Amino acid sequence: MREIVGLAVGIVIVVLILVLIISNIHIVQQSKAYVVERLGAFHAVWGVGFHVKLPFIERIAKKVSLKEQVADFAPQPVITKDNVTMQIDTVIYFQITDPKLYAYGVERPMNAIENLTATTLRNIIGEMELDQSLTSRDTINAKMRAILDEATDPWGIKVNRVELKNIIPPKEIQNAMEKQMKAERERRESILQAEGQKQSQILVAEGEKQAAILKADAAKQAAILKAEGEKEARIMAAEAEAQAITQVQTALAESLKLLNEAAPNSQVVKLKALEAMEKVADGRATKIIIPSELQGLAGLAASAKEIFDTETPAEK
Repeated sequence: MREIVGLAVGIVIVVLILVLIISNIHIVQQSKAYVVERLGAFHAVWGVGFHVKLPFIERIAKKVSLKEQVADFAPQPVITKDNVTMQIDTVIYFQITDPKLYAYGVERPMNAIENLTATTLRNIIGEMELDQSLTSRDTINAKMRAILDEATDPWGIKVNRVELKNIIPPKEIQNAMEKQMKAERERRESILQAEGQKQSQILVAEGEKQAAILKADAAKQAAILKAEGEKEARIMAAEAEAQAITQVQTALAESLKLLNEAAPNSQVVKLKALEAMEKVADGRATKIIIPSELQGLAGLAASAKEIFDTETPAEK
């Protein structure tokens, strides 16, 4: 019986030892850090990996996340340089860089950061007027980040960014700003309408200008074509007249050539001259000068014409 009791006690002791050992085995995950104390004093900071804690002597004082964290604080009342009270809420992006300082540097670090943020914001906004504070968010963010980063450095915290989430001015100022924005929108709309009408008038004028240019070009082309036609007609008429004269001259030359080839005597030539004189006499000339060598031949021709006229009735 004693053996059975002793065996049971031994099993219980072994189980308790195993449980104790297993409960003191810790695996630190990525982006985590454990602050370990030994006998109430800081001992070490465990990083990523396998760790065994001494039971009853060591304890994990704080588990710290090394990731970047976001703290969204409630709106804080601030007063501008021109005595306007408004509400501003901020967002802070921070990261724990020293787990030991974070664990022992300040009690309740987040409350400390919130109070420090509110104080810093009041100091910065108090040096600005309302209009400047509404249009200088980047400047305010940069100043707050620099001040908070320096102030939280002894706490093992690094402030990466500070953003003003909302700036809420008093109701009457909001109404005035809305009216101003409405007036600005109406002014821009009027400007856009005027620009549109101006562009439309320009396009109409440009169209009329192009139409006038096209009309003038068409009239010019028509005048050019008409002048070219008249020119061609005159050229063709001149060419026809020249061709007729050339043909007459050619016929005359041919007749003279034939006449020369027939070797006419002086009487024939004189008769031809008389024929030419007859044609001249048929014209409008009132005075005709007959060469002396043709006068005898003219008398002979007249005598022959009388004899011919007297003999003709007898024959009839």
